[in-house]
Amino acid sequence: MRTSEQPKKTRSPRLAPTLLRMTLAALLLVGPLAAVTIHAKADGLAPKQGAGFVLFVSLQRQSMS
Repeated sequence: MRTSEQPKKTRSPRLAPTLLRMTLAALLLVGPLAAVTIHAKADGLAPKQGAGFVLFVSLQRQSMS
């Protein structure tokens, strides 16, 4: 049996670009959703007033009973 003198190649040279690509893909997919959520929190997605508020409260009460 012969033993090679060269050390085995590690995965670390390929790991960094792969992690970078995965991070960028996640940011591209999640970023717009996060922006919409932050904007909705500031303005309120649908302010509850009038008939919408009455319907909301009645549905909440019905779900609690």
